Amino acid sequence: MAVYGLDERLWFPDPYEGEPDGLVAVYGDLSPERLLFAYSNGYFPWYSYRATAGAPFWYCPLDRFVIFPDEIHVSHSMRQMLRSDAYEVTFNEDFPAVIQNCSTVQERNVDFGAWLGPDMIDAYTRLYRLGYASSVEVWERDGHRLVGGLYGVTLCDCFFGESMFSLVPSASKLALIHLARKMKEKGGKLIDCQFETPHLKTMGGRHITYEEYMKELRR
Repeated sequence: MAVYGLDERLWFPDPYEGEPDGLVAVYGDLSPERLLFAYSNGYFPWYSYRATAGAPFWYCPLDRFVIFPDEIHVSHSMRQMLRSDAYEVTFNEDFPAVIQNCSTVQERNVDFGAWLGPDMIDAYTRLYRLGYASSVEVWERDGHRLVGGLYGVTLCDCFFGESMFSLVPSASKLALIHLARKMKEKGGKLIDCQFETPHLKTMGGRHITYEEYMKELRR
C-alpha cells in the first residue's frame, strides 16, 4: 500500500495500491481539468484544510457506496413531506448559497477536520459555472427561505454527491429524493455517495465494487 504525491501532470496512481480507506494520493491542484479527470476515473478530493496544511487528499475507494435513482427509498414520513405544500424544490437556482450552507451549517467550518473551505468552494463554483456541478435547493414557501439542499459534480450521466445540509428536519432528504427522480426521468445512472452514512443507507444506498462502479461510468 502506498500514498503518492501528485505533481502538475494530470495522473492518478492505481487505486489497488492505495490505503484500505481509499486514500491514494496527496497534493496536486483543484483545477477543473484535474477534478473532471478525477471524477471520470472514480477519484475525489477530501480537503481537510484545517488539518492538512492546504494539501488535497485524493481517494478512490474500491468499495463504493451509491444510490441508483430507481432504487431511492421514500419513507412514509417523506411521502407526507413530498405532498406538503410547505416546501418548493429547485435545481441550480442558488448554487453559491447551497455550497456556503454546506460549509457552515452546524459550525462544520470550525472543526479541525473541516474540509469545505474557501479553496474547495472556489473550485466547485468554477465547475458549476462550466456546467459540471449542480445544486438542489429546498425552499420554505413562507418567505422563500432556503432551508436545505445538496450539491455535487455532474458527469457521465452520474451525480457525484459532495455535501448536503438541512436547516429544518429532512430537508436534505427531500432534495435527494427530487434529485433521484429527476435523474430517473432523464436516464441518469447513479448517485455516488462517496461514503456510507446511516442517513443515506435508509434511503436506498448500497455497496458495489469499484469494477461495477467503473462499468456504470463507462457505459
